[in-house]
Amino acid sequence: MTFSLAGRCVRTGMFGAVVTSSSPAVAARCAWARAGVGAACTQNVTDPTLGPELLDALADGRSAQEALDHVVAGATHPAYRQLTVVDAEGRAAAYSGEHTLGRYGSAVGRDAVAAGNLLADDAVPQAMLDAFTSHPEHDLGDRLLAALCAGAASGGEEGPVRSCGMVIVDRVAWPVTDLRVDWADDPIAELQEAWQVWKPQADDYVTRALDPSAAPSYGVPGDE
Repeated sequence: MTFSLAGRCVRTGMFGAVVTSSSPAVAARCAWARAGVGAACTQNVTDPTLGPELLDALADGRSAQEALDHVVAGATHPAYRQLTVVDAEGRAAAYSGEHTLGRYGSAVGRDAVAAGNLLADDAVPQAMLDAFTSHPEHDLGDRLLAALCAGAASGGEEGPVRSCGMVIVDRVAWPVTDLRVDWADDPIAELQEAWQVWKPQADDYVTRALDPSAAPSYGVPGDE
């Protein structure tokens, strides 16, 4: 029901994840990232607790593969889970339990990992990884969306996707980007539109939190 990518920007140290699914509100359950630590995706028959557990394991000093092995070993019903994770060194790992749905697969590379289930084509994960890694000089959000679009263009899910989302973390304790489309006929296009609105303002919202006196106005009536 899902395809996703978790990735690291080697230039900036930022982490992010992007995901889409035929299910509603997929990003609320499946996309996870923590500044300075890593990013992860939890999908298939989803257990949302496994995302934070993967990040906790990374924070404890485990590599991506070690964190994945640790979480799978302690998980309830791991055969139903599909997990991916990338760590602060750019190492990545993937796991698909024996009850992963339909056609499924993953592609693991330096600084990124993609995975999917109920896929229309086996090429989807590698297409996502290739799109993400092809322009390392680009903004992380642009690269994550390029991966999502490449997955869709390579066949995507067996059926139409209805929700998607993207989370990005940087130097602060909260996500600097957390965009979601929870139910739509073309959620990827709506996510791209939301990103184009948010991208030029993202840094301003960090400034507003850290140094309100230096923050720019919101540009709305009454806030001149």
